[in-house]
Amino acid sequence: MDDYERVLLVKPDVHVYKIPPRVSNRAYRASDWNLDSPDWNCRLRLIAKGDECFIKLDEKSTGQFFGKCPVDKYPGMSIESVSDSSRYFVLRLVNEQTNRTAFVGIGFIDRSDSFDLNVALQDHFKIVQMEHKNDENLDQGPQLDLKFKEGETIKVNLNIGVSNSCKDSC
Repeated sequence: MDDYERVLLVKPDVHVYKIPPRVSNRAYRASDWNLDSPDWNCRLRLIAKGDECFIKLDEKSTGQFFGKCPVDKYPGMSIESVSDSSRYFVLRLVNEQTNRTAFVGIGFIDRSDSFDLNVALQDHFKIVQMEHKNDENLDQGPQLDLKFKEGETIKVNLNIGVSNSCKDSC
């Protein structure tokens, strides 16, 4: 069966930033970016296709595809929160033809937009986890065979009293 794409979230106004390379193991900080002047403005779409989940960024003015971030788990390496703000994230964009990756920062104007992204990602992976758990439960152990075997019969005794109104007409 072909899985269809489900759009889990759309945010029409997302700021995208070129970010400096990480110099140590410390978390990314949005204050290290030039927050007053984003490099691009994009539309963000969170899309699920079966168990897969990915973020697509499209150029806001032209609608042209900008980048894709496959999300295999959340939280994880493909999308990271920054340490100094709840409105900014680092995305790991992947070029599917060349398999090259690039890290960009994204930011939302409103804090509720970043909350929506967090919740949509968490919900997706909870649903995937529940579906896998249900599949495992179905596959466990031998199935009970409750069919009649050839030649096997049962006898049912029904003790039904006949009512007075039915005696004459039945």
